[in-house]
Amino acid sequence: MSPHGWIILDKPVGLGSTQAVSAVKRNLREAGYGKVKVGHGGTLDPLAEGVLPIALGEATKLAGRMLDSDKAYAFTIQFGSMTDTLDAEGEVIETSDHRPPRAAVAAICDHFTGPIEQVPPKYSALKIDGKRAYDLARAGEEVEMKTRAVTIHSLRPATGEGDESAEVPPSAFATTVGRPDPYDPQAPLELADSVTLVANVSKGTYIRSLARDIAHALGTCGHVTYLRRIKAGPFTESQAISLDKLNTIGKGAPLEDIILPLEAGLDGIPALILDPESAQAVRQGRVISGLPHSDGLYFAKLANEPVALMELTEGSAKVVRGFNCS
Repeated sequence: MSPHGWIILDKPVGLGSTQAVSAVKRNLREAGYGKVKVGHGGTLDPLAEGVLPIALGEATKLAGRMLDSDKAYAFTIQFGSMTDTLDAEGEVIETSDHRPPRAAVAAICDHFTGPIEQVPPKYSALKIDGKRAYDLARAGEEVEMKTRAVTIHSLRPATGEGDESAEVPPSAFATTVGRPDPYDPQAPLELADSVTLVANVSKGTYIRSLARDIAHALGTCGHVTYLRRIKAGPFTESQAISLDKLNTIGKGAPLEDIILPLEAGLDGIPALILDPESAQAVRQGRVISGLPHSDGLYFAKLANEPVALMELTEGSAKVVRGFNCS
């Protein structure tokens, strides 16, 4: 039986998202599953690591929802130099001797929280006149990136509490003996060569651009040296498996040990339990009426079998996306 559900990969640095999908396909093929439809729920740059949801079978119909979902990242900004790619891979195009006080870094987070405008990196997968921006940039062409509106739901310095793998910057407000009082104007300021932040962001947000803009707002320049996605939609790094664990599937390990059910990608959407007659009607694309539920999106199922994603309005539900998991 063809698998339907999610594999949450803890993508390592150096592996592209398309390569990750290929690795899943290869392991499923070696495990004897034959041809399975596989797709990812949001690109991660090769230099980034962390949560990469990979959809199998009918779960690929939900990949678009995953692309539209919020994401969370831990990232380190190295102050003093900016590269053309805004990460450690590029060439330095701007330098500064200025290093911001750590207290200023913490304070600037509020300035970047909420709806903001940002200019995406020219080394990105966005298309300009049908061509990828990074292809144009690598060819030496002048690339003009348009400003886009995104939302930063939260932004704060990493604390180490719930920020797995995040570097923990020393607090500017520590009161331990021997540290200067940060409120004393005569006390020396603790300057930051780098800082690690945690951001919860809307779709379309570029962390590299956010890091660039934070550095400029602090009177210096900077680039990203570490980037880890710690959450994608409902999926967190606690659910993610390593590439080594994935490779055990091709060697005979049971897939059910690592695959999450299709509905795991629908966290927060209430279930609509169907009887066999209603399920048959839904599979035929018919509207079902007389439902006592409130308006909204529902995950319709027959027992434990996914049937459809349905929109319910004034007691009638119509199919948004049907599933064929049998």
